[in-house]
Amino acid sequence: MKTRLLSICFITLLMPSVFAQKKFPIIKANSTEVDIKDDQKLTKKAWRIVPEEKLDVYVTSGKKVTFYTDIDSISFKINPKVATYDFIILLNGKDTAKTQIKYQPSRLEQLKKAEKYSYSDHRFVPTFTYQSQDHPDLVKVRKELNLDSIAGKGTELSQIFNLMHWVHNLIKHDGNSYNPSLQNAIDLIKVCKAEKRGVNCRMLATILNECYLAMGIKSRHITCMPKELKFDDCHVINMVYSKDLNKWIWMDPTFDAYVMDENGNLLGVEEVRERLIKEKPLVLNADANWNRTNLQTKEEYLKKYMAKNLYRLQTPLASEYDSETFIKGKKITYVELLPLDGLEQTPQQKEVNFERVGVKHIQYKTNNPNLFWTKPI
Repeated sequence: MKTRLLSICFITLLMPSVFAQKKFPIIKANSTEVDIKDDQKLTKKAWRIVPEEKLDVYVTSGKKVTFYTDIDSISFKINPKVATYDFIILLNGKDTAKTQIKYQPSRLEQLKKAEKYSYSDHRFVPTFTYQSQDHPDLVKVRKELNLDSIAGKGTELSQIFNLMHWVHNLIKHDGNSYNPSLQNAIDLIKVCKAEKRGVNCRMLATILNECYLAMGIKSRHITCMPKELKFDDCHVINMVYSKDLNKWIWMDPTFDAYVMDENGNLLGVEEVRERLIKEKPLVLNADANWNRTNLQTKEEYLKKYMAKNLYRLQTPLASEYDSETFIKGKKITYVELLPLDGLEQTPQQKEVNFERVGVKHIQYKTNNPNLFWTKPI
C-alpha cells in the first residue's frame, strides 16, 4: 500500500516537469487584443488574451490560421490529421497564455455526411393540416392587419414576397428577446409596438406563417437545427407552398431571404439542402439582410449559417393560428426529419409533458423526406 502511494506521488510530481519540458512556440504581446486571419478572412480584435485561462482554444475549419498581436505574429498550416496546434502568448513579458488552434470540419462538410435519408421508412406519421383562411381567427388576422392591402392584387408569388418583406420591415429581429406568452401574429405585433422591441426568428416565422394562412396560402414554419442535441443557436424560417410553381419555396423573414438556382428558379428547403451537399449553384437574393443594416452573402448565410442548421428539421403537424401558445390541456404535435446518421433516431414517437402549464408536446421522427415534404391536399 505504501509503495503504491509513493508511486502515485512520484507521478503527480513528475507531471509538471514533463509539461515544462514540452516546448511550445512563443509569440509576444503588449496588448490583450489579437487579430486573426483564417484563410483569407482577416478579423480585427477577434481574440482576447486571457492568461488566467488554463487553455484558450480557437476552432477553425480553415487551411491556414495566423494570429497577429500588436508586436508579433504566428502562422500555422492546418492539417486535419494533426487536429491541434499549441503555442504560448507572452503578455507584457511576464504572463503566459497557453493557446490552441483546433481543427474541426466545417459545417458544410458535416452536412455532406448527413446526405442519406431512408425513403423506405414508413413508420407512422400523422397527416399535416393547414387551417382554412375562413377560420374566424384567420379572418381576424386578415382584417386587423390589413393583409389584402399589404399582399396586393398581383400574382401569388408577388403576394408571398410582399407579405415576407412587410413582416421583415415591420419588426426587428432580436435573438435574445423573451417570447411573449401569446404567440400569434396580432398579439406579437402589438407587443413589439407597445414595448418598442423585436422578437426572435421563431416569432417572426410565426407571424409570417399566420399571414400566409390568412391569405389562403399554405405554409409551415420550420425549425432548422444542427446535429448536436444540445445547442445554443438554431434558425426558424417558412416553407411556403406555391400553387403556381407546384412546390415548396424558402422564405426567411429574419433575413428577408429567398434562394434560387443558377437560372433564377425559386428553391425550397429540401432543394437548398441538397444543392449545398452536392455543391450545386445557389443564388441568394441580393437584398437579403439582417435588420435592414447588414447585407447577407451566400457564403455566410447559406454555406456557413444554414449549412449548420439544415442538419435536422422540425415542423408543427398542424399549421394554424396561435399554434404554440401554451393553453392548459393543449397538445402540440411536431414532426422531425433527420438523416440516417442523426444522433437520436428513437423513440419514433415521444411525449413531453409541461406539467406547470398543462401542455403536452408529441414528437414524431422520420427518415423519409417524402413524408416530411408532402404537398398540401
